[in-house]
Amino acid sequence: MTEGSHGPEVFRGKTTVKEILEVAIGFERAALKFYSELVPKVSKRIRFLVEELAEEEMEHVRLFSELAARPDIVSAIATEINRTAADSQFSDCLHVPNLGDHPDDQAVLQYAMGREHAAMLHYTELARTAPEGPVRDTFIFLAKEETEHKTELEKIYYELIHRGGGV
Repeated sequence: MTEGSHGPEVFRGKTTVKEILEVAIGFERAALKFYSELVPKVSKRIRFLVEELAEEEMEHVRLFSELAARPDIVSAIATEINRTAADSQFSDCLHVPNLGDHPDDQAVLQYAMGREHAAMLHYTELARTAPEGPVRDTFIFLAKEETEHKTELEKIYYELIHRGGGV
């Protein structure tokens, strides 16, 4: 701790852009694998949604992988930034639940909403603290995208679970 340090950032510590990208790629790969394996197990009511989630996660893996490989990112890769308050919740999502061979629609939707929420918080905070440039721009884009995904999942959840209807 440095003299005069205040606030929660003191307890979070620092990390590098490289580490953040590695964790983010792992987060997205875990989700891609989870949703891809879930597709044949879920009810027909939400199969389209789980397929879409898998496609979105594949796109995020591609986006982060391309970003990490860009020559203009190499100079920023060692830049240290504060860990986010949502860092541990985000990292916890690397471990996916076992929902069984016939997962309940509600359990799938609740997990997906929680995962999108964790990503939204994490990417939003990273967008505020990352150095200006393509890394920050990527986190801004992903924070917006995760927010939209969460909102859409909440609408579907309401329709299916609370109203008992179709999507």
